[in-house]
Amino acid sequence: MATEMITLKLDNQFLEEVDKAVKSAGYHNRTELIRTALREKLDEIKLNKTMLELAHLKGKSKKKISPEMYEAARNKAFEELDKH
Repeated sequence: MATEMITLKLDNQFLEEVDKAVKSAGYHNRTELIRTALREKLDEIKLNKTMLELAHLKGKSKKKISPEMYEAARNKAFEELDKH
């Protein structure tokens, strides 16, 4: 997988916090911490989008949906997200 370098400007105080987090959390470097943080944020965004879509679909159903059926649909949606 090809990577591309980006430039990120941070104020000194924030960068000090990043460096402390790198050391305390056991990351090898700033880049590893930032990549992890970005991945987690992207996962959070996908989760929120999926939850909104599920909530929207839940209200459109003509038949009664049990909590088990809702959970099964939720799990299936997350499996599909993981494939992408």
